[in-house]
Amino acid sequence: MSASPVLPSFDPESPVFRAHEGGKLGVHATQPLRGREDLSLLYTPGVAEVSLAIAADPTLSTRYTARGNTVAVISDGTAVLGLGDIGPLGAMPVMEGKAVLFKHFAGIDAVPVVMETGTVDELVEAIARIAPSYGGINLEDISAPRCFEIEEQLKERLDIPVFHDDQHGTAIVVLAGLYNAVRVLDRRLEDLRVVVAGAGAAGVAVTRLLQRAGVRDVVVCDSRGIIHAGRPDLSEHKQRLALSTNPRGLTGSLGTALEGADCYVGVSGGTVPEEQVAAMAPDAIVFALANPTPEVHPDVAHRHAAVVATGRSDFPNQINNVLAFPGIFRGALDAGATRVTEAMKLAAARAIADMVPEPTAEQIVPSVFEPGVAEAVAQAVRRLAPTRSARG
Repeated sequence: MSASPVLPSFDPESPVFRAHEGGKLGVHATQPLRGREDLSLLYTPGVAEVSLAIAADPTLSTRYTARGNTVAVISDGTAVLGLGDIGPLGAMPVMEGKAVLFKHFAGIDAVPVVMETGTVDELVEAIARIAPSYGGINLEDISAPRCFEIEEQLKERLDIPVFHDDQHGTAIVVLAGLYNAVRVLDRRLEDLRVVVAGAGAAGVAVTRLLQRAGVRDVVVCDSRGIIHAGRPDLSEHKQRLALSTNPRGLTGSLGTALEGADCYVGVSGGTVPEEQVAAMAPDAIVFALANPTPEVHPDVAHRHAAVVATGRSDFPNQINNVLAFPGIFRGALDAGATRVTEAMKLAAARAIADMVPEPTAEQIVPSVFEPGVAEAVAQAVRRLAPTRSARG
């Protein structure tokens, strides 16, 4: 059992608690129930015909039930926001909020599902057993390294999209921002020296997607410094990182990694001293994404970097997952996709970047409220989505 987090002051009259009172979701019917005739169509006896048709041809379930437009937002509450392991009930307000975003930005019905934590196998089994109700699974706020194995096992077991947003949503929007940052600076991804601070879910996914997009020199750091093949304390997923990153064989601290680096991506929290930011290359790029406290305050970053982004909405260039996941699931559901592929993620990042046709240092990604973002992402991923017929 983890230690209880420090509780904030509880004021039920404050705007934030008032906004959450009674929860943020409800259920509505899509068909009217006006009398006996409607009842006989929507429930017994008429519903039996639909049930038998689906039993004979399960693909009909996406047309004649809500499944084709419904996503489960699933968490065990072990890594919620920056709050840590606060359990399933503590995670519930966040999952409800995610469901609101799905509906608002993509018209998708999302159901929060929080469960007691357990082993990887226990969670995979529990999620797989409820999966028939949904057209897709959005994993959320599950601690690393368990989240990697849970996602991989579910992708192998299920024939619907499984997407861990803390990993891939973050990576997609980071790449979108970097696409436009290099345009602003007249640079090339292939020439950048990138430092990723954080080797958890987001850090691993950011690293992998940047590499697939063409970045050749990525150095990953965790709380003990640079990840390299000679370190004896590496977990399995960090050992894999060590094999494909750090081409110059650097060792030492984050400060060592930042010397002469072109781009810093922070997804771990903590604070980076200003002198380390100052040691980066001229016209550097700083993505300090810890929320609510960026690893480098934007005022400090601007003294040494040409392009600065954070995870906050009160500074320019907010790297926000909501730019990605609604459109990805919209496109995947519309296509009847069986999974979300790497090609779909790259296409999503490019679609987000293209929503800013003339990027500047102050705008490398669109606002989360920019009309058409989810539609553009959906269109981009829909063209590449693998379907059951394509799988053979």
